[in-house]
Amino acid sequence: MAAAAAAAGPVLWRRLLGLLPGRPGLAALLGRLSDRLGRNRDRRRRRSPWLLLAPLLSPAVPQVTSPPCCLCPEGVHRFQWIRNLVPEFGVSSSHVRVLSSPAEFFELMKGQINVAKRRVVMASLYLGTGPLEQELVDCLESTLEKSLQAKFPSDLKVSILLDFTRGSRGRKNSRTMLLPLLQRFPEQVRVSLFHTPNLRGLLRLLIPERFNETIGLQHMKVYLFDNNVILSGANLSDSYFTNRQDRYVFLQDCAEIADFFTELVDAVGDVSLQLQGDDTVHAVEGMVHPYKGDRAAYCRAANKRVMDVINSARARQQVLHAQTFHGDSLLTQEDAAAAGDRRPAPDTWIYPLIQMKPFEIQIDEIVTETLLTEAERGAKVYLTTGYFNLTQAYMDLVLGTRAEYQILLASPEVNGFFGAKGVAGAIPAAYVHIERQFYRAVCSLGQQERVRLQEYWRRGWTFHAKGLWLYLAGSSLPCLTLIGSPNFGYRSVHRDLEAQIAIVTESRALQQQLHQEQERLYLRSGAVSSATFEQPSRQVKLWVKLVTPLIKNFF
Repeated sequence: MAAAAAAAGPVLWRRLLGLLPGRPGLAALLGRLSDRLGRNRDRRRRRSPWLLLAPLLSPAVPQVTSPPCCLCPEGVHRFQWIRNLVPEFGVSSSHVRVLSSPAEFFELMKGQINVAKRRVVMASLYLGTGPLEQELVDCLESTLEKSLQAKFPSDLKVSILLDFTRGSRGRKNSRTMLLPLLQRFPEQVRVSLFHTPNLRGLLRLLIPERFNETIGLQHMKVYLFDNNVILSGANLSDSYFTNRQDRYVFLQDCAEIADFFTELVDAVGDVSLQLQGDDTVHAVEGMVHPYKGDRAAYCRAANKRVMDVINSARARQQVLHAQTFHGDSLLTQEDAAAAGDRRPAPDTWIYPLIQMKPFEIQIDEIVTETLLTEAERGAKVYLTTGYFNLTQAYMDLVLGTRAEYQILLASPEVNGFFGAKGVAGAIPAAYVHIERQFYRAVCSLGQQERVRLQEYWRRGWTFHAKGLWLYLAGSSLPCLTLIGSPNFGYRSVHRDLEAQIAIVTESRALQQQLHQEQERLYLRSGAVSSATFEQPSRQVKLWVKLVTPLIKNFF
């Protein structure tokens, strides 16, 4: 073994030298320097390594500020504490549809754009540059054209929020794809490009294109058409429309939810750079510039803008709840019945969970940790992520709590970085290394029967699905799911802008939809065992093992 290590030495040092300035790995080195203060602060607050104490050391369940209401449906489910943090939207389960394939997602998107009358709102990491992405742009152009030719003037507005660094990569990029719309319909189209406040100064000048994305991104995936909303983890790119498996939920005729996400995207758009018809970008008048202005002032302004949306929506929903279920006591039973006919009692509740750590907004993190903490013995949690790189807090809870876990992750061959050139091509091996370390921790604690890993594999496809399904003890169907953009990793919690929704349902039909979704994904997987890591394809090079701890917070 010593001889092997000595032989590997020159290769190792050549790899490490590749991380010096002027090389792509500079992103990791400079990024870690920029992150040092934040890491030290987090380290001081880090939870104990004594995993069996994880439930005691995690945040307490947020207390419900008012007693449960026995007169209305909202008072009966066990997750109502979430409404202390975010607005609670009660809907009928008949308005919720779970999609299963990229093709279904793509066709629904085009169909929804074609019939939109009032608003189209899209938030994504980026828009690709291929023929399928051009189809989407053509649909937008056609719908905008129809709005101008309508008999009565249309108020159709199109708002698109993307990430600045990813959307500006290369000569042909998201910006050049959208410029024709901006130039032709300047009064109806808005394109906002979020630029993380953490990429500034010398760091911004030195990190090359593509690697600058590691510092922080706009990662929300929200697609909205009038009062219909698609929440997903999928981006607007050809692979996400063809052979990249993700998750998608379609909320139909949910005006209040659509209003909320429109306001949320508008808020992030207001603190982003605005694309102009000449391909320049400008900050909104009166807003602190994200990387030229004072960072603290910018983050305070962004926090206020986003939290105003969350808090005002939460207040509106509380009022609506009171009016719907606790109206004037002088109303007759007939009037109440008539009101009930107009607004059916909900059996499903939607909670938007927002995570924007650069702005000190940590709602998704709090809710996710609480759900993992409170999952009782006998409960089952199915957790999936395309990039298995759990935060230390989430790992502690999975290893130290009582519920059973089945964690689905990408096999190296369906990892989105598989076969990439340069340093990126080693990322699947880094995930294998992280997976093996976690599996060893499971085994060392004797938890192999309670915490199980499974790897997704499908020939010719990649895997990008993320979220969880919660099955209460004794139940064969899930009552809660999380679906959206977070990957449960360091980037999702600390660097990027993320949004997902918690769906809580008492509807057996919707629970069956969610269960079938989970089964479809897990049926294409194989169980991970110690033999998995003995395969030749799972051998991780020494330099990858050494570098992974340095860069794991950037991918």
